[in-house]
Amino acid sequence: MIDYINSLSNIEIIFLCIGFIGQGLFASRFVFQWIASEKKGESFIPVIFWYLSIFGGIGLLTYAIFRKDPVIIVGQSFGIFIYLRNLILIYKK
Repeated sequence: MIDYINSLSNIEIIFLCIGFIGQGLFASRFVFQWIASEKKGESFIPVIFWYLSIFGGIGLLTYAIFRKDPVIIVGQSFGIFIYLRNLILIYKK
């Protein structure tokens, strides 16, 4: 792993960090959802879930664009749209 990191350029390392941060944000949304559900005693999706989904998705999309990965680009682009739509519906109430 160290050899791999040492072989990367500075820009590649920056985008690798963006990808890891995006993945961390995206994965953490489930922790927040779990905690909120436990507190409520039922399945519940807090608003922070959608923000973490958006920001994590943007980080992953940025990384995917840099890597030119069409599978992740399409998946995250579609997902970000859905997460934004959910926030619009929440704040529309």
